[in-house]
Amino acid sequence: MAKDDGPQSRDPTKALEYKEKGNRCFQSGDFKGAHSFYTQAISYDPTNPAFFTNRATACIKLQDWQIVIDDSVQAIDLQPENMKAFYNLAQAQIALDHPGEALSSAKKAHELCVKEIHSGGKGGSSITVITELVLRCKKEGWEKREKARERGRDGLNKELIELLRRECEKEEKELVTEGRGDEVTDLTREYEIKIEELKSTFEMAKIGNEMERKKKVPDWVVDDITFSVMFDPVVTKTGQSYDRSSIMEHLKRSPTDPLTREPLRVQDLRPNLALKAACEEYLENNGWAVDW
Repeated sequence: MAKDDGPQSRDPTKALEYKEKGNRCFQSGDFKGAHSFYTQAISYDPTNPAFFTNRATACIKLQDWQIVIDDSVQAIDLQPENMKAFYNLAQAQIALDHPGEALSSAKKAHELCVKEIHSGGKGGSSITVITELVLRCKKEGWEKREKARERGRDGLNKELIELLRRECEKEEKELVTEGRGDEVTDLTREYEIKIEELKSTFEMAKIGNEMERKKKVPDWVVDDITFSVMFDPVVTKTGQSYDRSSIMEHLKRSPTDPLTREPLRVQDLRPNLALKAACEEYLENNGWAVDW
């Protein structure tokens, strides 16, 4: 018989016992205790992806982001379509300021959640929080790109001002060399005006960007139930579009069309792919709208 490569002999039953102890600790707010019991569960059965996702969830509470990433990746290796693992992974990636990677993970979690819903699973209870995470990743990704653009503009502004100053100094020396020193004051004033105009141009561009952000979000991006921007719009039998998360929350409370009050089921909803693409493009360029 081959030797076991883990620190304990494999014992799935004992592993489940430790998992339950971990669950009780987690529910009572003892996240370090939960982490310890989930670790023991893994030592008895390192093939169960739930143990890794559970330990990752405890580590989210402890803000131990690298373990969250490692455990989530391990859970995905064991179970590629692991919605919870992708959701945990996205949370760790956004916490570590990797919004691009986080968005990919969050969108994968959302995709698996929708798939689970259509197969009759429990994905409906997770769709709202996953959608919120997707939107947060989009917003933080946009903010990071916007800050990089602002740094680039500021750097360009300083570079151009420095070029003007060097050019001014060069011309001043030439005037003195040519015996035209009395013209230096006028030349200096001329360049000071150019520099102020340059600063004003960049400042106006910055104000223009801020004004753009304060514009009203177009109606076609806004969900008519939550009045938030849509990420995954679906269309009802009457042709009205809502974000998937908001219409599903509505259907939990009342299985009726929000407008007509006629019976409506999850199975009646259809993806609005054209609107989804438009919303994606809008949020790519207007991440501020997430908090509108």
